[in-house]
Amino acid sequence: MTEALLEDLDIAVLLPCYNEAQTIGDVVAGFRAALPSARIYVYDNNSTDSTALRAALAGATVVRERRQGKGNVVRRMFSDIEADIYVMADGDGTYAAGDAPELVRTLITEGADMVVGTRRGVHADAGRQGHAFGNRIFNTLFRALFGNDFSDIFSGYRAFSRRFAKSFPAVSGGFEIETEMSVHASRLRMPVAELELDYGRRPEGSHSKLSTFRDGGRILWMFAMLMKETRPFAFFGAISGVFMAASLSFMAPVLAAYFRTGLVERMPTWVFSLALMMISFLVFSAGMILDSLARARAEQLRVHYMTLPAGRHMRTARKVPEKTTRHLAA
Repeated sequence: MTEALLEDLDIAVLLPCYNEAQTIGDVVAGFRAALPSARIYVYDNNSTDSTALRAALAGATVVRERRQGKGNVVRRMFSDIEADIYVMADGDGTYAAGDAPELVRTLITEGADMVVGTRRGVHADAGRQGHAFGNRIFNTLFRALFGNDFSDIFSGYRAFSRRFAKSFPAVSGGFEIETEMSVHASRLRMPVAELELDYGRRPEGSHSKLSTFRDGGRILWMFAMLMKETRPFAFFGAISGVFMAASLSFMAPVLAAYFRTGLVERMPTWVFSLALMMISFLVFSAGMILDSLARARAEQLRVHYMTLPAGRHMRTARKVPEKTTRHLAA
């Protein structure tokens, strides 16, 4: 695919930033060189350093988002900006700007709505071992709960179609936004792709904003909420199973004594076990009802997604084979 085809598309590079003055200038310059025709936006999330100034001096359009958290920034970016293709990266320099054209080409040639740049070498830095262990755990949990579409749900380097950006609800407010993106794509059965890319290290003096335990807890909570919203039968079925197991554990000795003596010797325990059993049935029924509602909501989201135009990048993808054939014939 030629550079002329990329230049024909309206591409927006989105860089959410919080206190990245040390790196943002080089990041913006890198994307300007990699995608000369793209518009570059830096969304400054209440930085206390000179992030906004250095981004503006490097040639980016700077926008201030006062609600703290990456999820709030992504919601604002997708709402504000109109483009054929969106490329999102971090402002800390860990993702190579030179890989952006390949992300865009993959989005076009695969006819995808999202391409995730999976991180090669994320375990190389000893300071990231805690994060890397959490990545493995959460990625395994994601595949068990939501499917095998993704192998790196926390990558911040992604390319999106307009259909994805304008259909994405963006409910979360923090670093769990990437998890929500992945679940949204899997839920609507969107065409997606992955591209393995090198993952760099932060320069000396630049520090990660990710807290292993605090943000890990928020991501785990987001997993639970997304499962409740998208797979309520499994979610409430598991809770129902816990109550039923507890009920049976209290009920078993009472029944054993009854069959042995013909008497209910521990009436409070028997009443308590029946109450737990009733709660189990109620939770199970709620799961069945909510599962029907979740399916209807997913259908509505899918219909809304289908009403959005596919975008010029899809038409470009259909033209590529024809141009290639004419070139070979000549």
